[in-house]
Amino acid sequence: MLDLAAGNDGTSVDVTRRNEILQAANTVIASSGLRTSLQQIAESAGILAGSLYHHFDSKEAILIELIRRYHAELDRIGETALLRLDDPEAGPIPEQIFALAVSIAECAVRNSAALQLSFYEGPSDDPELKALTSRAPTTLNTAMLQALRAARWSGYLRPDIDLPTLADRVCQTMLHVGIDVIRNNAAPDRTATVLCRILFDGLATRRRDDTELDESSAFAAADEVVRTWASESAADPDDRAAHVRAVAREEFGRKGYEFTTVRDIAAAAGMGTGTVYRLIGSKDELLGSIMLSFGDKLAAGWTSVLQSDSTPIEKIDALSWVNISALDQFSDEFRIQLAWMRQTPPGATDPAWSFGTRVRQMKHLLAEGVRSGEIRIESPSSDMLARCVIGVQWIPENILLQVGRRAALVHARDTVVRGVAERADG
Repeated sequence: MLDLAAGNDGTSVDVTRRNEILQAANTVIASSGLRTSLQQIAESAGILAGSLYHHFDSKEAILIELIRRYHAELDRIGETALLRLDDPEAGPIPEQIFALAVSIAECAVRNSAALQLSFYEGPSDDPELKALTSRAPTTLNTAMLQALRAARWSGYLRPDIDLPTLADRVCQTMLHVGIDVIRNNAAPDRTATVLCRILFDGLATRRRDDTELDESSAFAAADEVVRTWASESAADPDDRAAHVRAVAREEFGRKGYEFTTVRDIAAAAGMGTGTVYRLIGSKDELLGSIMLSFGDKLAAGWTSVLQSDSTPIEKIDALSWVNISALDQFSDEFRIQLAWMRQTPPGATDPAWSFGTRVRQMKHLLAEGVRSGEIRIESPSSDMLARCVIGVQWIPENILLQVGRRAALVHARDTVVRGVAERADG
């Protein structure tokens, strides 16, 4: 692990203790969430809270150092991968791509606290913290893009695939291995390998074109549900509680649940704090109502798709359309959901839209496809495969914003269904 603390003036004991504090902070935040206190970090590190201030003057200083370490490790992984591309002894390009993917996933798991912070603006107005939380892993993306270009030149990848989009997608997918509910305590390298096999080889035994998938009854069922969301989204302008929920969604999505206060929501809504409490109750209750509505919409889409008269692959494709459309219309809820998959605030309704139920449904769907010969992938376990398929069905938000819903759907089909690697059936 890169020792960024070594650049500070101080004894080797100080450097060692700083690293111990940082490791303790990463572990506690990974298990307890971003509202972890300095007292909790000190107790985990085995020191008094007062002693912690000898090394870090605030919690923000710890968070800044954790994110620096995270980005330094990502940069080093990218730089190493770029050097290997120029090494004739490095091995086949597909193996290098998979090795890079595994390295990214392992880094995400090691730096789970920084990963959590990367989805939000940061817990304060500190300019350095804000800059770090919004920093893109440019070196990493460049390395993945160069590896994919080499793979295309070698004939491994299809010529019609947009490589910058694919590079971004692969990198973000591997970073999401740090989401506990997706990995579910599995080894990062095994999870990353399954995700790569889905993205590069696809699930379908035979090539399915867009026209065929567009005409499935599962896609029609998904699209019918999606169309209802637009009509339901228009809130009564005189409904003050609905206004508070709309403002809270944006604040939670921008700053994160844990760093958003009722005072923040009240200020953004142009109301007094007491009025907000009377309208929505506690912050946990507010989050629960927001995410319950989001979960109900997703559940309706899943139910309609799974009840349709379609094949397993057509249903998996239609579920991708449900997720893409949900991200398009409910981006704040999506960001809240990502954080929830790492840390659940006590007393609030589970907003992970009954994730355990979805895993069981996906396992059944995949098993049906394997039995029928329509799905061709193997995995160390059916549970891991189901979680990985659910994970890759969520297109990263920046990709959706760049290309639009239809192109995002085609990209999902190129990866989840068809695979981006060349195949004998075209």
